[in-house]
Amino acid sequence: MFFFRKKSDNNNAVVPFLAGIETDMHSHLVPGVDDGVQNLETAMHFLETLHSLGIRKVITTPHIMMDRYPNSAETLHAPFTQVQEALREKGLDLSYHHAAEYYMDEYFEELMKKPLLTLTEELLLVEISFMSPPPQLHQWLFDLATQGYRPVLAHPERYNYYHNQTEEYKTFKQRGCYLQVNLLSLTGYYGKHIQKSAEWLIENKLIDFIGTDLHHEKHLQAILSIGKDKKLIKLLEEYPFRNNTLTHSPQAIK
Repeated sequence: MFFFRKKSDNNNAVVPFLAGIETDMHSHLVPGVDDGVQNLETAMHFLETLHSLGIRKVITTPHIMMDRYPNSAETLHAPFTQVQEALREKGLDLSYHHAAEYYMDEYFEELMKKPLLTLTEELLLVEISFMSPPPQLHQWLFDLATQGYRPVLAHPERYNYYHNQTEEYKTFKQRGCYLQVNLLSLTGYYGKHIQKSAEWLIENKLIDFIGTDLHHEKHLQAILSIGKDKKLIKLLEEYPFRNNTLTHSPQAIK
């Protein structure tokens, strides 16, 4: 898919370079529940901007990190519904849902005993520590699979300890785990070493999904800057990300 700028006298016209992605499946746009947006006004601004960039569906993924953000379907319902109603009143043609980004730590095993908040009926977004992987990681991934979930590992390029253990990425894939790269990792936003890892994963066709992981205004401005990056826009057009398979997928019942 190729995108063309409309002729305009406005040099700041937005280029919808995320139109081929269609669905953003990793962000923090439920107000006041984690380190993402803190109020309705900011959530709406971010969602409207994503829509202007070509996004048709947002599955936002607040953290569930029990010692810091002990979220659940119950705690997320009211602020999420507030955004849904504001979108409806605004008349914005954007599908808005929520799942969660689960932090796999010592509390995760207990969480697995209850229904989890998923991207679709089976896809579950998970993350691990930036310091070291949990020793039970592969056992937990296996347990999730036996329960009918398919894990999606968030931003594997940001786990520095795998940069010199690239076979681990292939092991995740062999065991049925999808990998999701952060859009800003491909710009060098988190550092050149993370950009290099993200590019390696892309070059080796190990990435399945891409997400904004949008938290705050600095992230948003960095995303908007991609409109001037012809090389990255071409990658977004040509790489077979699976995000558009989520556009019409039913969400799990919350």
